[in-house]
Amino acid sequence: MGEVKKQAKGPTLINLRLILVSGKTKEFLFSPNDSAADIAKHVYDNWPMDWEEEQVSSPNILRLIYQGRFLHGNVTLGALKLPLGRTTVMHLVARETLPEPNSQGQRNREKTGESNCCVIL
Repeated sequence: MGEVKKQAKGPTLINLRLILVSGKTKEFLFSPNDSAADIAKHVYDNWPMDWEEEQVSSPNILRLIYQGRFLHGNVTLGALKLPLGRTTVMHLVARETLPEPNSQGQRNREKTGESNCCVIL
């Protein structure tokens, strides 16, 4: 009878598939309460053997990218409303600092002289 209740509760962990720039992937299980900083520390402490060439010097430079956005260290998986018991894909990169919101795109546009106008011929 206890098993039936356990099944009804459903999964409580989130499966994260992390992808490195090199294309290598590895899956880890995390709680919705885990933050991006917690995940970086866990991955650093449990660095996969086949990721040896990508080993970094500190967990503080590991950054998660989800849906094209860098996650701040204090963001939890639960705050992202990730589905429990399902696999969510994120990129893991080594980067000293997070980019300023929108500044990178703006700076690139200024350098290249790009604009969002269109020309009708």
